[in-house]
Amino acid sequence: MDRIDKKILDCLQTDATLPVGDIAERVGLSATPCWRRIRNLEKAGIIQRRVALLDPEKLNLGITVFVALKTSQHNYEWLENFADAVSGIDEVVEFYRMSGDTDYLLRIVVPDIAGYDAVYKRLIQAADLSDVSSSFAMERIKYTTALPLDYAG
Repeated sequence: MDRIDKKILDCLQTDATLPVGDIAERVGLSATPCWRRIRNLEKAGIIQRRVALLDPEKLNLGITVFVALKTSQHNYEWLENFADAVSGIDEVVEFYRMSGDTDYLLRIVVPDIAGYDAVYKRLIQAADLSDVSSSFAMERIKYTTALPLDYAG
């Protein structure tokens, strides 16, 4: 990956709807080589997909909850079943297996406390958990989907 690829990725991270001609102009290429580079970045899996970012507030999803989960179950079958169950909960928008004191961390978006309570009940029904700790975000100070490109090589 060279600096032109990084510039292309920067453009697409900012606005994936940009026409190829506009991207090409910004990175100093003509449209055809730019399009080839974009296709190569897609084929390499660097560009996974192009999506629209939605405003959660305007969709009545103004509550963000970070949920730290602990379990005494540490086997593959349990993880597979739990991951399947959590993947089926639309309100869970991020799901991580962690190191340290927390086994799993979820980011959940809901309209209100009752919405979170419904998700909580689904979580505790889905798996044997030893601790569920919920923290409600008071304010979103920084949010981006753009990844830093300085480390790409």
